[in-house]
Amino acid sequence: MPLRDLLLGLFVIAIWALNIIVIKVGVAELPPLLITTIRFMLVAALLVPFYPVARAQLPFLLLLSVTFGSLHFALLFIGLEHAEAGTGALLVQMGTPFATLLAVVFLKERLGPKRIVGLLLSFAGIAVIAGGPTLPSPLPLTILLLSALGWAVSQLLIKRGPPIAPLALAGWVALFAVPQVALGSWLFESGQWQAVKQASWVGWGAIIYTAVMSSIVAYGIWYALLRRHPINRVIPMTLLTPVFAVGLGALLMGDSLGMHKLIGGGLVVSGIALIVIKFRRAPRLA
Repeated sequence: MPLRDLLLGLFVIAIWALNIIVIKVGVAELPPLLITTIRFMLVAALLVPFYPVARAQLPFLLLLSVTFGSLHFALLFIGLEHAEAGTGALLVQMGTPFATLLAVVFLKERLGPKRIVGLLLSFAGIAVIAGGPTLPSPLPLTILLLSALGWAVSQLLIKRGPPIAPLALAGWVALFAVPQVALGSWLFESGQWQAVKQASWVGWGAIIYTAVMSSIVAYGIWYALLRRHPINRVIPMTLLTPVFAVGLGALLMGDSLGMHKLIGGGLVVSGIALIVIKFRRAPRLA
């Protein structure tokens, strides 16, 4: 990969890692479902007018808005309100092992020895993190793992669904998710208008960052890289996202860097690496 594209890839990973920190900052000023609603409104307003889709694709996008919009993103924002940024980033990475297991069950994909070891390492890493002091209480933990499951289900749907341009998918999923998440905010949160009036530039900046930088700029660059290079050269860079997030959490938020998080996080990342990276056999010498 040329140096320019490598740096672009690392730039995207840094955006996504910082996004975890930004969400954590944002939900400190605004209720999580409210901030998710405003985020989706902004993404939809910026993308939907420029990326039309066929009417036949709307039911698929509506279904995806439930799994990707409400289940993944909304629960991510809720969970990060009560968890350390770095720990939350590691827990959400469990979406990859979940997706692997779902593909085995529903798509009848085969698990080779390498992927089985990767799954075992990933779940062992979560077990190690669970023994440390940074694990959130059971409810936020469950919410973050459900968020990872929502991501996994969404990836399977995208894999089997109609071909849709990535930014069109992001815009229309956001549009359909707005009423779902807004209803959740209305039912389960309070003081929304007061929070909006009192929010500082930090809170509004968090919304703009998660909508524009994470959802539009980062994904736009990322899918351009996927078009130019083999997937196996691009996807492994995502393994750096939780590493960057843990480091940024310690640097910017004062999160702890205990042995449980470091060892457990290393196991999770190693396991996911075994799942997503395809190793080529060396050619035989004559």
